[in-house]
Amino acid sequence: MTIKLIAIGKTDSKNLQALIDDYQKRLGFYIKFSMDIIPDIKNVKNLSEAQQKVKEGELILSKVNNTDALILLDENGKQFDSVAFSDYLQKHMNSGVKQLVFVIGGPYGFSDEVYQKANGKISLSKMTFSHQMIRLFFIEQLYRGFTILKNEPYHHR
Repeated sequence: MTIKLIAIGKTDSKNLQALIDDYQKRLGFYIKFSMDIIPDIKNVKNLSEAQQKVKEGELILSKVNNTDALILLDENGKQFDSVAFSDYLQKHMNSGVKQLVFVIGGPYGFSDEVYQKANGKISLSKMTFSHQMIRLFFIEQLYRGFTILKNEPYHHR
């Protein structure tokens, strides 16, 4: 299985990007992982929130294959502790799915079309974080999940 993270807009902070790169490199010891960054939509001032979500949704869905398991990072999704999230990853690996795709949407969330295509939703917190920080938090949790599955000492129980 491979894991892909799709996100809207680049990470502006060099410090955050350095941390993201570090965890992305660490993940490579456990699983094939990639990030697909969709550039910010141009001229959003001329678009309603709904129009922006539709445009972003089209771009997101263009990056997803029919055989992928699509999981949205959504504030209304299921919350896990780190051990339960590692179990969630293991279940997907055991299911035979070839690619697990997680998506961080734009500032207004996802279009109806993306929600319809999704196989699930997870939430990292009830709190609101910047889209750039969520990338770091999520990649770190992926890394933590794999260290838990391998019984490595990164996570303390």
